[in-house]
Amino acid sequence: MGASVTVEEACKNYGALQVIDHWSLEIGAGERLVILGPSGAGKTTFLRLIAGLESLASGSIKVSSQQLGFVFQEPRLIPWRTVKQNLLFVNQEADIDGMLAKLKLTGFENYLPAHLSGGMQQRVNLARALIVDPRLLILDEAFGSLDLRVKLSIIRDIIDQWQEKRFTMVAVTHDLKEALCIADSILIVSSRPSRIVHRFAVNLERGHRAFADPELLRLESELLSIMSEIQ
Repeated sequence: MGASVTVEEACKNYGALQVIDHWSLEIGAGERLVILGPSGAGKTTFLRLIAGLESLASGSIKVSSQQLGFVFQEPRLIPWRTVKQNLLFVNQEADIDGMLAKLKLTGFENYLPAHLSGGMQQRVNLARALIVDPRLLILDEAFGSLDLRVKLSIIRDIIDQWQEKRFTMVAVTHDLKEALCIADSILIVSSRPSRIVHRFAVNLERGHRAFADPELLRLESELLSIMSEIQ
């Protein structure tokens, strides 16, 4: 399969502040890439560049399909609309009931966001991204505020959806185990102005992965060693 995202010498500034310094990479169709690096290194900015929400200072980013879903750090649901209405607002033609069932939201379709737990709100956030049948799914620290049990459950749901649809995934997280549960490869970037330091292959089965898997723990140790040397 060809590349889903091609990045060539991408640079991004905010005024005099340089954030991203000459990133070049390819993300293959159906690949699951996670970006790791220090706070303020431009990881979320890069996701926004891919999604067309920001513009580059120089270089180029080519995305093979504009059919994308974006899972933000905060759910950003429309507070006066029910779960079902939030999803219909994005795609009136979609199988809403089917998507709710896949993400364990059956029975909550008529709830307002304020009446849902944080984990349930984030499931709706994910459903809203998936309801457009994306070819590219972008996740910006989508699980950071969730407890471990809920986080693992939602990661399983995402992997289930990926196994069915084989969309490309690009995610940002600060959690190494979370990254290893999701990724085929991990892009490690330096502090600002950030450069790509290393691309780390995750040689694990592409299905569900357990946090306590000995091989995952070995890879986590290897990742920690690489990241401890980042300037």
